[in-house]
Amino acid sequence: MKKSRPVGKPSGGSYGGSDKSGSGGNKKSSGGKPRPKESTKRQSMLNTHKINPFKYDMNEVLGASSMDPAKASAFLASVIAKASRVSTKDAKEFVKTFLDSGDLTKDEFDKINRLLDRYSKFR
Repeated sequence: MKKSRPVGKPSGGSYGGSDKSGSGGNKKSSGGKPRPKESTKRQSMLNTHKINPFKYDMNEVLGASSMDPAKASAFLASVIAKASRVSTKDAKEFVKTFLDSGDLTKDEFDKINRLLDRYSKFR
């Protein structure tokens, strides 16, 4: 004689089953009306699909500069973080602080700005 499982109970461990009694993750609690999307202005940001060529070109510029290699590595990481997460405009302002402090020349500053423009897209 074969035993049958009770109907409606999930089989297995803590995962699985289709128990619909739990609280759903994406339910709206604002009275049934969906909230309108808050649109943000599109900004120029570093294209993360082209980050390796960007690093290569930046390392060529920074290798030829007089900046300390340890400082250049941290500088590059900060530029990539700002350009890919905030905007290329903020990254350019960050690079300008290094121009003002004398770590970069005007020529190197212009090359970095051109690279930021070349490897960026609006999103």
